[in-house]
Amino acid sequence: MEFGNFRGFEVSLRDPGIAWIAMNQPERLNGMTHHLKRDLREALMQAQFDDEVRVVVITGSGRAFSAGDDITGRPINFAEDAKALAGPIASGHHNPMGTYYGLRMISQPLNKAVRELDKMTIASINGVAVQTGLSLALACDFRLGAESARLTSGTLRFGLLPDEGGHKLMVQHMGVTKAIEFCARTQFATAQEALEWGMLNEVVPDADLEERTMALATELANGPQVAMRLLKRTMYNADEMTWDQACDDIATKTALSDWDPDAKEGGVSFKEKRAPVFNKELGVARGLQPWSSGS
Repeated sequence: MEFGNFRGFEVSLRDPGIAWIAMNQPERLNGMTHHLKRDLREALMQAQFDDEVRVVVITGSGRAFSAGDDITGRPINFAEDAKALAGPIASGHHNPMGTYYGLRMISQPLNKAVRELDKMTIASINGVAVQTGLSLALACDFRLGAESARLTSGTLRFGLLPDEGGHKLMVQHMGVTKAIEFCARTQFATAQEALEWGMLNEVVPDADLEERTMALATELANGPQVAMRLLKRTMYNADEMTWDQACDDIATKTALSDWDPDAKEGGVSFKEKRAPVFNKELGVARGLQPWSSGS
């Protein structure tokens, strides 16, 4: 995975295998552009195939996680060292078909990429999360919110729709009735309300957000990676499948996880009455390099 500064965000690697993605334009409330969406999607693709990366964290900077699409019309001035992961392309939305293309090929694929990433993802919500920013957070597997965080769709404020897949994500987390009310009334949820409504897993003091996020990310990174990734996929599959399909799906995945070295370690450690140490054979068993903080 490529690390450094990109168009609207930066990526670093933290021990033990945590890809930390921080949107870094606080003066624009980390507003999203088609550059950021395409580069971030590519970064997630790289994370999928980088065996050093075990968990992905997405967070913001300043007062916002992300205030949604940047509709200010102001010129975008990326940092001089900001690299481009994707080549130049029109952003769409210049006519009805252009809007269709922009949504189907740029905005929606970003949230799909987060969901389709086999590795666990955490949204560390440091401030406001609006529209596409909210959808990006809801696409993650875990969502930790600072006490000062505020969440809203906000789309109807402008006569628009949660068109980047946010509608599906809100229904998944809140249920149909609450999702309709949340959007139709343009509600701004406090962190505590977002927790009660199902959009957050946990609320933490602002000063503790990064520490708590790192603790969760480390816990997940040290877990049995093969079984965890198969679990993530089969859980999301089960949400869309019939009972018979879901049972067949997890049986197929169990045929892989039961024969992974971590399954043996789990059984042995239980008999020896000690905590399991997973991923010891991650490099040896799969021809990969084990994770190290100096790589």
